[in-house]
Amino acid sequence: MLNSPIDEIKSRLDIIEVIGSYIKLKKAGANYRALCPFHSEKNPSLFVSPTRQIWHCFGCQKGGDIFAFVKEIEGVEFGDALRILAQRAGVELKPRYPEWQKLKTERQRAYEICELATKFFAKQLEGSSAGKEAKKYLLGRGIKEESIKKWRIGYSPDTWSGLSDFLVSNEYKREEIEKAGLAIKSEQGSFYDRFRGRIIFPIFDLNSQVIGFGGRIFSVNQRKDQRESAEPIAKYINTPNTLLYDKSRVLYGLDKAKLEIRKKDFCLLVEGYTDTILAHQAGMENTVATSGTALTSYQLAILKRYSDNLFLAFDMDIAGDSATKRGIDLAQLRGFNLKIITLPKDRDPADIISKDPKEFERLVNNSLSILDFYFQNTFSKFDKASPEGKKAISKILLPVIKRIPNKIEQSFWVSKLAKELEVKESDVEEELRKIKLEEETFGLEKEEIINLPQKSRKELLEERLILLILKKPENINLIEDTPEGYPISYLSLKGKEILLNLKKRRELKQDSVQVKDLNLSPETQDYFDYLALKSEIEEIEEKAIPEEIKLCLKEIQSLEIKNKLNALTKEIKKAEEEKNFEKIKKLTQEFSQHAKEII
Repeated sequence: MLNSPIDEIKSRLDIIEVIGSYIKLKKAGANYRALCPFHSEKNPSLFVSPTRQIWHCFGCQKGGDIFAFVKEIEGVEFGDALRILAQRAGVELKPRYPEWQKLKTERQRAYEICELATKFFAKQLEGSSAGKEAKKYLLGRGIKEESIKKWRIGYSPDTWSGLSDFLVSNEYKREEIEKAGLAIKSEQGSFYDRFRGRIIFPIFDLNSQVIGFGGRIFSVNQRKDQRESAEPIAKYINTPNTLLYDKSRVLYGLDKAKLEIRKKDFCLLVEGYTDTILAHQAGMENTVATSGTALTSYQLAILKRYSDNLFLAFDMDIAGDSATKRGIDLAQLRGFNLKIITLPKDRDPADIISKDPKEFERLVNNSLSILDFYFQNTFSKFDKASPEGKKAISKILLPVIKRIPNKIEQSFWVSKLAKELEVKESDVEEELRKIKLEEETFGLEKEEIINLPQKSRKELLEERLILLILKKPENINLIEDTPEGYPISYLSLKGKEILLNLKKRRELKQDSVQVKDLNLSPETQDYFDYLALKSEIEEIEEKAIPEEIKLCLKEIQSLEIKNKLNALTKEIKKAEEEKNFEKIKKLTQEFSQHAKEII
C-alpha cells in the first residue's frame, strides 16, 4: 500500500530513465555514471544507483532521489518537482483542502497563465478574421495545418488588453500576468498586452510546458507602434526573462527534438522558429533554434546532455567579432564537434525547406567541419602569398586552432596551416603559444571552485570505516563492544546509528544492507545512501579491508583521546591561574590516565 503521491511516483518512475532524459548516462558496473551538470568537470563524477534509486556527485557532493535531481536541474522548488514528476508518472495530485488554489506556488500560477494564454492565442488564430489572415500567411510559408497544431501556433489580437482581460476573467491578477511576461505596466500604472497583432510561437521547456512566447509581424502594412514614434515595430518580440523563461537557457524545439538528437547523435541548430518547424516537418526532427540569441554556455551545457555533435545552419562572419562567432568559440572550447552548413546568400533554412526539402538535406550532408570551414573561408578572403595576407590569415585561424582540446588534432591543423602559408611549422607553433584565449570574453564560466565545508580528519575516517564495512558486512564483527562503548561512542550520531543497525542485522544473520532494511532516521538514511553508493563504486582489495578497518578504528580512538587531552590541558592551565591545587591534581591524574591510552 503506497502512503503518498511521492511513494507512488517513485514506484512508477525509474531513476535511470528520469536522469537519463536530462544527461547522458554510461553503465559503470551495477551503476551508471555521467559528467555532472551542476559543476564543470572533465571526468564523470556523478553516479546513479538503479538498485537504491539515488544519485550522487562525488565532485560537488550534490545528491538524493529523483525529486532532488529534478529540483536541481530544473531550478525549481519541491512542489514544482513533484508536479513535473507526477505528470510524467501519470499520478494525479488531488487537492487535500479547499484552499488549494491559494496555496499554489508562484511558478505554478505562471505556468497556468502561459497555458491559458496559448489556448487563447490558438483560438484567435482559428476564429478571428485577422487570425485567419495570419494563418493564411503561415500556410503560405509552407507550414502545414498539423504543424500549426503540433507547435500550438496562435495569434494575438491587435487590442490593448484582450489577453489580459481574458486572464483576469479566469481569476489571475494583472500583476501576475505582467510577471509572466504577457503584459506591460505603463508609467501611469495601467497594464496593456505585450503581444498585439502578431503571430505567436509558444516556447516550451523540456517537459513541453509553455514558459514564454515569440511574436512575429506578418505583414509589412501592419500598424506602427504608437508608443515608439513613427518607426515600424520590431519584426520579432519575445517574452522578457521571467520566473519561467530565460532566453539564455532555452532552445526552441528541444522538447520535441531531444530524443531524435540522441538517436541521430547530432543536433541541427538554426536561428528561428519557422526554420525549426519546417525542418521538423521535413523529417529533420533533431533541429532546435537559438531564437535570435547567440549560443550561450547554458544552452551548450544542455545540448551536451544529448550529443557532442552540432551542425550549424546560420550566417557566419568569421572575420568579425559577432555574437554568432563567440557562440561558436564557446562550443569549440566545450569540446563539441562542429560542422557548418553553408547556406546560399540571403536564404535561410525555412526558405530552402519550403521550396525543396531535399536541397536542404544535401546542404546538411555536404556540411564542413568547423576547421575546414574556417580554413576555406579565411583563405578565400586574403592573399596567402603576401606577408599582410599571411598575418591576417594567422590572426583568424590561430585562436581557432588553440581552442581544439585534443592536442593530436591541434597538431594536424598546425601542420596544415604551415603548409598552406608555406612557413615553418615551428614558427606556427611559436605564434600559437603567444595566443591567449580570453574565455571570459565569450561568456565561458571558469572552472568552478567548489567551496564545500571541509571535513575533519575524524569525519573522513568515520566515512571510510563505514564504507569498508558496507563493502564486506561480515567485518562488522571487528567493532567489538567494550564496557565504555569504544569505539562506537566516538562516532557521530549518524555513524553510531548505522553501525549499531548493521551489528544487529549481523547478529540476526541478515547481511542485506539495503536502506529499506535498516531502521534509520531520514537524516541518517541520506548519509547511508551516500556511503553505500560510494562503497559500490570504489574498488578495494577485499583482503586489505580488515586491516584498514582496524587502522581506522585506532586512529579514530587516538584522535578522540588527543581531543580529550587538549581539553584537559586547557582546564589545567585555567586551574593553575586560579591556584586551585586540588583541581590541578585531579585533572593531571586524568590526563595521565588518557595519555596511556594513546595507541
